[in-house]
Amino acid sequence: MELISGLPEDVARDCLIRVPYQQFPAVASVCKGWNTEIHSPEFHRRRKTTKHAQKILVTVQSKIDSEKTRSGLLAKSVTNPVYQLSVFEPETGFWSELPLGPELASGLPMFCQIAGVGYDLVVMGGWDPDSWKASNSVFIYNFLSAKWRRGADMPGGPRVFFACASDRDRRVYVAGGHDEEKNALRSALAYDVANDVWVPVPDMARERDECKAVFRGGALCVVGGYCTEMQGRFERSVEVFDVAAWKWGPVEEEFLDVAACPRTCVDGGDAEGRMYMCRGGDVVALQGDTWRKVANVPVEIRNVACVGVWEGALLVIGSNGFGEPHVGFVLDLKSGAWTKLVSPEEYTGHVQSGCLLEI
Repeated sequence: MELISGLPEDVARDCLIRVPYQQFPAVASVCKGWNTEIHSPEFHRRRKTTKHAQKILVTVQSKIDSEKTRSGLLAKSVTNPVYQLSVFEPETGFWSELPLGPELASGLPMFCQIAGVGYDLVVMGGWDPDSWKASNSVFIYNFLSAKWRRGADMPGGPRVFFACASDRDRRVYVAGGHDEEKNALRSALAYDVANDVWVPVPDMARERDECKAVFRGGALCVVGGYCTEMQGRFERSVEVFDVAAWKWGPVEEEFLDVAACPRTCVDGGDAEGRMYMCRGGDVVALQGDTWRKVANVPVEIRNVACVGVWEGALLVIGSNGFGEPHVGFVLDLKSGAWTKLVSPEEYTGHVQSGCLLEI
């Protein structure tokens, strides 16, 4: 059966790879052939190699009550926030909200972590919005079907403030954080999304609460954090897990040039292996073994909440203070020029975390 009547197969496939990701569920429902086509690994590869894949930033963001915003009560409204999944498309500047499944009707768990694997968005852990208890739940949203499914719970009991990173193709890695007694953890796990299976990972050398995970060059880098006794006094060290060898390397003590919260660390995604982070009003980049200043963070942002990097651009989202609207700026890494994003009011709520996907 022809994919599109009257057209050669290669031309039909060239048409389908141009379909916006929002239309994937509709395309899949047209016929069996189209459904098979968009679910094939070759379809995903062709979208990427022909540069038709769409980059999106997904954030865990608090909902905005327009009435409270207009009456100047935004700061008060953040005391009991309800969190949604906001989506930003860098190429078009378009914002949207992902619908949440029935089990998430009360909103996302506070402090949950998100990661993208292929066409899946994985939501892990956090505090249950109804009971305020730490959760080990896993929820997965599939962009091909626009449907949610429940994943296998994280083993080992609830943990919060853990590091989370994806290899983009198969697994999500979890490391550190703390348990219900606020004991910092050394343990790590890997979640195989397609098979819905958790795989044990050897423990890290150190406890790391509020650490940050970055996946680059086939390895999981777990940056900073602190042990139970140090409570909030961040380390400068990093531990690197070699996925191919399935083992941790030695602790690198002075990976960061200053002790700071590593939450804004992100992979640069370039051949040079750069890593970026925001620190004390500066955007800095790791080049080789040295952190160098790249730019000043825009003065409108005092508290950086989320950083994302794609080809030649760096996105920073943050606010000017507690209860203030969150705004975004994009830095051209070649020219050093910042451009402010146009954000509708409903997408200016507090941002807890975010991740980039290529669909």
